[in-house]
Amino acid sequence: MSDLRHFARSAMCTLRFTLLAAASTVVPAHTARAVAQPDPSSSEQAPGDLTALPLETLMQVTVSSASRLAQPISDAPAAVYILTAVDIRDFGWRTLADALASLPGLYTTYDRTYSYLGARGFQRPGDYNSRFLLLIDGVRTNDSVFDQAAIGTDFPVDMDLVERIEYVPGPGSAVYGSNALFGVVNVITKTGESLRGAQVALAAGSFGEKQARATYGWHGTHGADVLLSASSFVSNGQSLFYPEFDTPDQNNGVAQGLDYDRSQKLLAKFAYGDFGLSMGYGNRTKGVPGAPYGAIFNAPFSTTDTHSFIDGTFQHTIAQGIQLASSAYWGRYDYRSPSLYAPGPVENVDGDHALWYGVDVHTTFTSLPRNKVVLGFDYTRDARRDQYNFNVDPYASLLDDRRSGNRTGVYGEDELQLSANFSLNVGLRYDVETAAGGNVSPRVALAYKPTSHDTVKLVYGRAYRAPNAYELYYAVPGAGGQSANPSLKAEHVTTVELIYQRQFGATGRATLSLFHYDIRDLISETTTPAGVYVFENLDRAKANGAELSYEQRFGETRIRASYSWQIARDGATGDILQNSPRHLAKLNLVLPLFGNAARLGTELRCVSSRLAEGGHAAGYCLGNLSVGSTRLIQHADVSFSVYNVANTQYADPAGPGYTQEVIAQQGRTFFLKMVYGF
Repeated sequence: MSDLRHFARSAMCTLRFTLLAAASTVVPAHTARAVAQPDPSSSEQAPGDLTALPLETLMQVTVSSASRLAQPISDAPAAVYILTAVDIRDFGWRTLADALASLPGLYTTYDRTYSYLGARGFQRPGDYNSRFLLLIDGVRTNDSVFDQAAIGTDFPVDMDLVERIEYVPGPGSAVYGSNALFGVVNVITKTGESLRGAQVALAAGSFGEKQARATYGWHGTHGADVLLSASSFVSNGQSLFYPEFDTPDQNNGVAQGLDYDRSQKLLAKFAYGDFGLSMGYGNRTKGVPGAPYGAIFNAPFSTTDTHSFIDGTFQHTIAQGIQLASSAYWGRYDYRSPSLYAPGPVENVDGDHALWYGVDVHTTFTSLPRNKVVLGFDYTRDARRDQYNFNVDPYASLLDDRRSGNRTGVYGEDELQLSANFSLNVGLRYDVETAAGGNVSPRVALAYKPTSHDTVKLVYGRAYRAPNAYELYYAVPGAGGQSANPSLKAEHVTTVELIYQRQFGATGRATLSLFHYDIRDLISETTTPAGVYVFENLDRAKANGAELSYEQRFGETRIRASYSWQIARDGATGDILQNSPRHLAKLNLVLPLFGNAARLGTELRCVSSRLAEGGHAAGYCLGNLSVGSTRLIQHADVSFSVYNVANTQYADPAGPGYTQEVIAQQGRTFFLKMVYGF
């Protein structure tokens, strides 16, 4: 109870500070009346702006991330959450992690190199988001070595190009196979139609942060559509103090010039008729200031992550009620990390080459009485799952592991309308993988609508995650190194979830989810007595919890709030899992200013305390606000954001290999941005 009282007290303190800061930007009503009327050329209600729709329409927004069936949110076999391009703009979210952290049950961890995503009490040490499936326009992007879902600055698409984000909590293997253990994130990008012209964006922020983007969109007849975009980002970062290294020979614990971040991103999309083609590229280099895995402190250490993808799609109506959808995809991920180790110093380079390609074909039948059926097949060839590690001078190869593999899946789903306002969604998938053998993934969802405003869903599902190449085969000798474990088994989760959704009038909705998770053969990174890391299957882990969310619109004012209670334990010992907060609370509020000439977006995120290796990370509340306007400069959207308004001092649990128990997070920062359309 003391933790909950501290949690609530911290939330109220930060909320007061954030609202006071927000209030200081509001002007009297008589001043607001003098502001000019909206410019019709502005992007305030661009195509695809879901916030411009009444909630009755919004409740019927078609989503396909929960299943291969296009269906309204109320009919989806899960509690689907949607974030739009307007949300991204209004709250000033700069990364996918920023956006996802606002959703019920999700929380993020940052170690100054990568951002990690946790859900419903699970964010395991050593996991690179491999328990979430990340899609871009419905196509898998998790790489073939780490199975990593990139959600930080390494995400290969500029956030300005995101039309919306669909998040489906719970097991999704019945639809997508491996990795969809805790949820599916589908990032849907903008089209040329949503821009219809050229657009440039310039931004600057604290610690030398600078961004630039140039985008062009065009739309013609017969579905012809083109989008071209290039963007660049650089941040100098800041000097960081680490008390664990506070000695004169280690610069008194100050890491100088090692928190930098820079990236370049390209996106090209073409469509004509039934055909579509997308190509993307993202290259990110991040300095590593915390000297993990025994590296020399305050010495050069960086990681470079390069993502490339090509996706081709074809959709065609074969006959009335029969539609064919197919995609062919190719992806590549290259990782390289040079660092220095004692004695010597010795320069060491760690890295991998991942390359995969495949096809997915499925047919949807909607002409059957009271049934909607999907039958599909997909195949992925993991052509390269290569990992390497070597010392530079004198040259010594410590790891040169080259692998390949295959994944084949067949799946089917049926949405059956029953009598008395009941419906049944049944999905089943069978996968065969080189590293995991055969796995069966079922999902059954029974929905009942007692009134037009109420929906009750009972969902049972099973999902699996195959061990990835990093967990199976990575091996570097010596203390602080890692041993391979090719005998790892796939981990499986069985879930039961009860969902109640209630619509309040025309513009309000509440969702309550009660869930139980049971995981067996959970893969976790452990340490041997000799100080060597190795991944092993634990017996079981269990989680129980509840999530309550509410959203409402009052004219141009929007509010979204959620509270999550979750408890995840080791199934054998009953101990609370590391990096597993008991409480999460979120508040997002958008207010019109100056007679709708400007807008204020403010958010509050609270996370209770979490266990860390040998200690704990205290709970915290974080407030952000963003003020923007499309009226200051004609054809432009100008915004100013303040992150961590109260300058809250907080930390996240450190991952394996770090000397620190917790990693201090960012204090107050500022960000100024302008998007100009031609």
